Amino acid sequence: MKKTGVKTAAMLIIMLLMAGIVTGCGGANSNEVKIGILNEMTGGNATMGTSSANGAKMAIKEANAKGGVLGKQIKAVIADNKSEPSEAANAMTKLATQDKVVAITGMFASSNAIAASSVAESTKVPFLAVGATNPKVTVDEKTGKVKDYTFRVCFIDPFQGTVGANFVLNTLNLKKAAMLVDSSSDYSKGLAAFFKDAFTKGGGAVLAEEAYLQKDQDFKTILTKVKALNVEVLYVPGYYEEVGKIVKQARELGITVPIVGGDGWDSPKLVEIGTAAALNNTYFTNHYSVDDTSATSREFVEAYKKEYGQAPDAMSVLGYDAANVLIDAIKRANSLDPTKIREALAATKDFTTITGSTTLNATHDAVKNAVIIEMKDGKQMFKATVKP
Repeated sequence: MKKTGVKTAAMLIIMLLMAGIVTGCGGANSNEVKIGILNEMTGGNATMGTSSANGAKMAIKEANAKGGVLGKQIKAVIADNKSEPSEAANAMTKLATQDKVVAITGMFASSNAIAASSVAESTKVPFLAVGATNPKVTVDEKTGKVKDYTFRVCFIDPFQGTVGANFVLNTLNLKKAAMLVDSSSDYSKGLAAFFKDAFTKGGGAVLAEEAYLQKDQDFKTILTKVKALNVEVLYVPGYYEEVGKIVKQARELGITVPIVGGDGWDSPKLVEIGTAAALNNTYFTNHYSVDDTSATSREFVEAYKKEYGQAPDAMSVLGYDAANVLIDAIKRANSLDPTKIREALAATKDFTTITGSTTLNATHDAVKNAVIIEMKDGKQMFKATVKP
């Protein structure tokens, strides 16, 4: 009898401990859905990552005010990749394996997104990239296979490079170009290649391709070489930190020709680094213009200003769009099973976003318009919209 009593007591203790474990895993958080928000919050692309995170947090706040998703409130788990691919992989691993998020969104830099996508594929946690435009984000470079768990809400660089090349050829009417390319960046190298292909096919000539590295400070040597060639335009598909320095130093050397680039330019820091005067006669392709007059865009801009005290940029909008696409996919999946969420993401079609109707195609990429932005006296001016 005594032994039986001890055994019974021991069994009760074990059952209570197990109940406590279950409560710890699901009880306290049973009314939450955890979504990872992974961005460049510090480092060389910090303004873009912060904007993207702000957009995502606003979308989640709005969704929670409307009841959340599947009857649960959404909890954003914020992570920083420090603008480094290795950190992106580490943060992605933590979100997937320790924080146990059901899906992850974020990231602007393609090198970071490519590193993160490897983790998404191995852990089978859906990843929806925000602004990473290199084709290798969603398609495996070695096998050519579309990655099962990786998606994005932005256009890709074959389109962006072609838009930039056609703008130079047909709007600026210029034929002789030089390119300054960040050889440490998948984004910069890829976009340069697509620009060059479209530019030369359209009758242009690239007279020089000069390389630099992210975090370089002095570009005068390569700019002096370019100046001697008497080119008509510079194409600089880099990120705002280096682009600002390149533009400023080019003007100081007397290079007055137009300078054109891609969406990596889009940051308030660009003007701070490059100066308003130096940035006159420069243009870049982008995902969105704050001058968009649609009712949806105007409402978003006002809401964003109210929330953060400043106007949104393209990354704010894409972060917001991505979070909403992800929330919609969870609703359609009617499940928190990552495999079902992945299937719902792949089936996304004609979902209304700020940057336009979003459909994810066979390679898990969004088919979207691009806009041309002109820098004028330190301000972004809408120039044109280009459809795919």
